[in-house]
Amino acid sequence: MTSGERRFAQRLESKLEDDYLCWYDVPIGQSMRHPDFVVLHPKRGLLILEVKDWKLDTIQSITKSDVSLLTPKGLVHAANPLEQARQYAHAVVGVLEKDPQLVFSSGRMQGKMLFPWAYGVVLANISRKQFESTDLGEVLESHRVICQDEMVDSVEMEAFQKRLWDMFTVGGFGKLGLPQIDRVRWHMFPERLPAKQGGLFDEVEAESAALPDILRVMDLQQEQLARSLGEGHRVIHGVAGSGKTLILGYRTEYLAKVCTKPILILCYNKALAKRLEHWMQEKGVADKVIVQNFHAWCHRQLTAYNVGLPEGNAKREGYWDDMVDKVIRGVDNQMIPAGQYEAVMIDEGHDFKPEWLKLVVQMVDPLTNALLVLYDDAQSIYHSGDKLNFSFKSVGVQAQGRTTVLKVNYRNTQEILEFAAHFAKELLMPSEAGEDGVPRLLPVSAGQRGPKPMLIKLPTLRDEAKYIIEQFKAAHRDGTPWKDMAILYRNWNPVGKVINDAFAAAGIPITGHMNIEFGDKQDTVKLITFHSSKGLEFPLVAIPGASIPRGEEVATEEEARLLYVAMTRATKELLVLESEAA
Repeated sequence: MTSGERRFAQRLESKLEDDYLCWYDVPIGQSMRHPDFVVLHPKRGLLILEVKDWKLDTIQSITKSDVSLLTPKGLVHAANPLEQARQYAHAVVGVLEKDPQLVFSSGRMQGKMLFPWAYGVVLANISRKQFESTDLGEVLESHRVICQDEMVDSVEMEAFQKRLWDMFTVGGFGKLGLPQIDRVRWHMFPERLPAKQGGLFDEVEAESAALPDILRVMDLQQEQLARSLGEGHRVIHGVAGSGKTLILGYRTEYLAKVCTKPILILCYNKALAKRLEHWMQEKGVADKVIVQNFHAWCHRQLTAYNVGLPEGNAKREGYWDDMVDKVIRGVDNQMIPAGQYEAVMIDEGHDFKPEWLKLVVQMVDPLTNALLVLYDDAQSIYHSGDKLNFSFKSVGVQAQGRTTVLKVNYRNTQEILEFAAHFAKELLMPSEAGEDGVPRLLPVSAGQRGPKPMLIKLPTLRDEAKYIIEQFKAAHRDGTPWKDMAILYRNWNPVGKVINDAFAAAGIPITGHMNIEFGDKQDTVKLITFHSSKGLEFPLVAIPGASIPRGEEVATEEEARLLYVAMTRATKELLVLESEAA
């Protein structure tokens, strides 16, 4: 940087709030032009600035196109800095206007940027008084110039920002949505994503001839359903293993190919978010689809619009609730814009509190009104007490007459489904709820058969770990990849820790739920909590340290839900273990 550029950069850093984005000297477009500064604000727009360290007595002459400067090397000719900034601005806009997500799709502004833009000059060594005492104003529009005394350290934030935004001749376009901000950032530093095609589940990625017929049929049926859902708000109630996530994936892929604004996929589970993100990358639509878990999305909204995070940190009790509340209030008072996404997809909607659903519904562009919520009351393992008297209409979901019910479980063998259902009888008692309520569905088996689940009681947890290691090694010798095996546990201490240590000692590759990667990157056994296993599936699943009710004992509703979710992650084989010492 020149000294003037450095001083101006320091002012940008100290005089602008955190919701501003600034770039210095980035190459733009095919011509690789390098504007000095690009400034973006979600409410105001885009500003391109050229900084000059010239002193008044070095400017010999200036026209609207060029400048003659007296330098130690003699007389030098340069471009008029305002014209230079204008050309840079057109180069930036030319790149952004090629992105359909950043332009008006119809009307008199069709093809033009959704947000205003402007350009200007910073004269780092010429004061406003000096500027006005000359004829510089005839070739450098006064309102497009920031002078030396207007960028000193003592200048007020409001005055400094006013100088920036006085450069605009138009405004009032509305706020940029977070997806559009991300698109601009992407164009500044593009990250190309692979266009390889693939499926969500490893089984779907295999050769189709090796797939069971029922899986091929289910795959085609869910894709067809996803394409034929129609417009407006949609709710799908489906039992575990009914293909809800497949439908969401196919629906998202289908819409991504025709949408202009981006699509948002939200879920509660971080591991599921990773898996969905991997699928979008495999399908080549990741540039149009944003996948996040709900709280990460809330965090981004608060930071992007400078609303501020809650006090304390994530370890404080109530921190996450306070974060969500701040987003809700931010949308209510219009600090955070609504309608940011062309479509919103909510996977595992039963894990969302009603107020979360109400918030997310507002993020759908009213012009498209495309919302899909996937729901299964039996798998609701968070906030169950908050769901009493819940109706979709009460949170803004208008899906009356547009609700689909899926009762067939394609994921699990009949033996696994019956075994899991035995421990969750009360959860699976069918109940009607009307088309705006939440029904309770009894799963129906698709008829796949397999080995009966094994319920094994051993003296200690370490014995359980040893048994699982023996079974997994045998399966691996028979050709099952490590990545097709998972161990699900309720609590880290002692269960998760004992299993992790035992597998490490045995030399078997194992990955915890916080570090899971999907696809072919990790051929490792997955060690996952019951909660984090939601939405995932594996051919071979072991559940150590289980607490199985005996005789007339009945598990609490929470434990029954968790055990049901964990057991239904297994597609072929299930091992459930408990210790006599437990």
